[in-house]
Amino acid sequence: MYNWDDPLGLGKKENVEKAAVVEEAQKKAIPKPVVKKETQETVNHTPENKEENARVAVEPVNADDKRVVNGQTDINQLAPFKYPWAWKYFLNANKNHWTPLDVNMTSDVHDYHHKLNDDERHVYDNVLSYLTTSDILAMRNIGLAVMEKMSAPELQIYQARQVYEEALHTWTYQHCIETIGLDQGEIYNRYRVVPEINQKIQIANRRLDSVMRSDMDLGNKDDLHEFVMAYIFFAAIFEGCWFYNGFSPIFSLQRRGMMKGTAEQLQYIMRDEVMHASFGIRVVKQIFVENDITLDPKAIRDMWDEAAAAEEGYAKYILKRPILGYSAQDHSEQFRYIANRRARQLGMEEPFPGAQCSLGWLDEQSNLRKEKNFFETRVTEYQTGGALSWD
Repeated sequence: MYNWDDPLGLGKKENVEKAAVVEEAQKKAIPKPVVKKETQETVNHTPENKEENARVAVEPVNADDKRVVNGQTDINQLAPFKYPWAWKYFLNANKNHWTPLDVNMTSDVHDYHHKLNDDERHVYDNVLSYLTTSDILAMRNIGLAVMEKMSAPELQIYQARQVYEEALHTWTYQHCIETIGLDQGEIYNRYRVVPEINQKIQIANRRLDSVMRSDMDLGNKDDLHEFVMAYIFFAAIFEGCWFYNGFSPIFSLQRRGMMKGTAEQLQYIMRDEVMHASFGIRVVKQIFVENDITLDPKAIRDMWDEAAAAEEGYAKYILKRPILGYSAQDHSEQFRYIANRRARQLGMEEPFPGAQCSLGWLDEQSNLRKEKNFFETRVTEYQTGGALSWD
């Protein structure tokens, strides 16, 4: 079963011991620093190069000198690793590779037009409307605001994969919308005209756009604080709660034997999003280790409350009337339950003490074992995705 506090199994005793051995070996492999002299130079003596083009010698990269942000080591040199766990996230992410074209949507077309009632179609349409806009926002945030601020390449490489995955998720939603035969202009514009969807998008824009400022200097304590607050919102709430909780209405239809193709694709997406949230939380915690940062408890409290209120309004809109086995109350209570989990992962106080798990089956969706052979029969199981370290 998936361990939400340690998704890669890094906390297991054998993995901790292994990591310690690898880390010690890496330290021994680091060449001793070259003692620079004021006039020391390394000259390229090849005939086609003149002495004036010689390069001044530099010290080799020491992994201990790396930092998540504000590092001074060579960003182009991957190893030796300071954060081997980040590299493991990248390797694990590549095991969950798929495209929406690999999933059969034939039954979904029939289900949508002949089996879903009006309330269920309302849920389906609006969930896709919210998700497709949110994943584009997530892609831009990582690619334009977060990734370029990382100063260790092993962190950037996983985030490059994350940017690709957010684009893949957006393609997936578009594929579902187009395959079902929905009005794309109407669906894509709902985030602009439906207040309950727009509110969540605007909150995300406000909290994330601030870190896209070109003049943001993470060497400045106030800017670093602003960046950390935005990254906490993105990893713990936007991806860790809103996305994670956002798939559940579709999964509730799948549990009743409907919209199975859409739900299967969301299961693959859910794997990615759980990894995204876990990685972001891990990065934030590492920033705390490396920097003197004290967050304002009220600001944290306000962030959770604002997110919870927006999620409750969204739930009441998409579930104006409950569908079989799922209600707005279930959705909102599950958000609070997952929010407590994310806060614990961050080492923070639970924002909603006593919140109960109202959707006990939701965690099962991330533990999908059955996958299709996308290159042969498309019905047999294969092990590439199944090899993910879920426990």
